[in-house]
Amino acid sequence: MPFYDSGDVRIHYEDSGSGFPLLLIAGGGLNSNLAAWTSAYGPFDAVKEFGAHFRCITMDQRNANGGQSTGPIGGENPWNDYADDQLGLMSHLGCERFLVLGCCIGGPFLWNLIQRAPDRIVAAVMCQPSGFSPDHPTIFRDNNLKNWGPALCDRNPAITMDQVREHLDAMYTSRADFVFTVTRDFVRSCTTPVLVMPDDIPPHPYAVAMESAELAPNSEVTRFPWKDSPEHMTEALDHARRFLVANAGG
Repeated sequence: MPFYDSGDVRIHYEDSGSGFPLLLIAGGGLNSNLAAWTSAYGPFDAVKEFGAHFRCITMDQRNANGGQSTGPIGGENPWNDYADDQLGLMSHLGCERFLVLGCCIGGPFLWNLIQRAPDRIVAAVMCQPSGFSPDHPTIFRDNNLKNWGPALCDRNPAITMDQVREHLDAMYTSRADFVFTVTRDFVRSCTTPVLVMPDDIPPHPYAVAMESAELAPNSEVTRFPWKDSPEHMTEALDHARRFLVANAGG
């Protein structure tokens, strides 16, 4: 299995198909791993849906349970560490410019990638993106304390639950607004083409997804709901495919 190594970080990835590169970031929060595309975390199999048109790159995010990527946790802004992994992998694969599609935590990840590397991100599809909900202000911290941190500490005894709490606070508690990684002013100024596929559950608030789409000057939105029937799913995926094809190489 292929790995990309950078210092004390090791990223497991898969690279399939041909054409313009498309980085695919699975859902599942900090347990985002490439196998999630074919699990309950993935609303669709992205490689199956887009592999005929693009070179599809999937990856395990560092320290995701069920994945094989590893790296340190902590730091003032862990979101940037994940962005370094993602951008570094694409550089390793020779992909200077590329498309991105991300589910769930992929929303904040993609906004951060656009902010960090605007000349590299050609266009972005944000599928059921995560965002801050004042009605559920600690949902991401709580979920990851239960479903991510303990298994990580079991695998790596050098990491403690206190470090996990600090990591989550740096990601979520101290950034408890909007999409966590960027400001509304940034989104207003962002000219990168963006397609939003909204959801409406506590970790994927509809209001935040639509606010980001309304603020971004070069945005589109799929129909909603789009997961309630096979016909609506097909319509939304066709929209995403057209959007990606239209922007490939742009």
